[in-house]
Amino acid sequence: MANSPILKVRNIETFYGAVMAIRGVSLDVEEGKIVTILGANGAGKTTLLKTISGVMDPEKGKIEFLGEEIQGMEPDKIVRRGIVHVPEGREIFPFLNVEENLMMGAYTRSDKKNFGADMDMVHSYFPILKERRSQQAGYLSGGQQQMLAIGRGLMSKPKLMLMDEPSLGLSPILVQEIFSIIRRLNKEQGMTMLLVEQNANVALKTADYGYVLEIGRIVMDDSSEKLLASEDVQEFYLGLQEEGQREQKRWKRRKTWR
Repeated sequence: MANSPILKVRNIETFYGAVMAIRGVSLDVEEGKIVTILGANGAGKTTLLKTISGVMDPEKGKIEFLGEEIQGMEPDKIVRRGIVHVPEGREIFPFLNVEENLMMGAYTRSDKKNFGADMDMVHSYFPILKERRSQQAGYLSGGQQQMLAIGRGLMSKPKLMLMDEPSLGLSPILVQEIFSIIRRLNKEQGMTMLLVEQNANVALKTADYGYVLEIGRIVMDDSSEKLLASEDVQEFYLGLQEEGQREQKRWKRRKTWR
């Protein structure tokens, strides 16, 4: 990646108890770009986002955002510096209404006079949230909850949005709708995004650059166009080979890493 990145992750190691979940990962995210992290279940994708957002602390390594080291900071301080995390499973506040959920996204902000304009911006991308603003959030559909989670993140006015599995549990039509909005936010608002996604096809068609994570290690990175054309990505992540053959190849590759 050519330009100076706003996020630099260098050789981080993160543990769950005695188990190393992230093994010396390094990556960059440039301003105004969408970067995706691909990988199977258990590869460490969610752990990586939690480490960047301060939910988990790395044992080793460095995370630099806009020239400042942020590893080990409390999550609220990281949000105040401009990183927002839209977590896997959405994690909205089900007993609050839609508007209250959106306002919770702005809890770290002091510029209250701009809340109305930002709420209008969120409603412009997600009109259903305006229509349902008085409805209890727990009664929204899965797709509407995902829209609410993204909208809540936008209300913090982030410089970098971390998104974990936005397609999880959604129908193909809703996946296309959510990713269309993600592309619009990037193009129209200049939103920089680091996107974790199991749907490699839609992720690579959305992102500018991608990293492939396996058992806590980055095993491949390149432009999304080149990753889409990669035989390994096609075999392991785009479903163009039988699962048994893919698993055999994965096992052979893992043995070479030890």
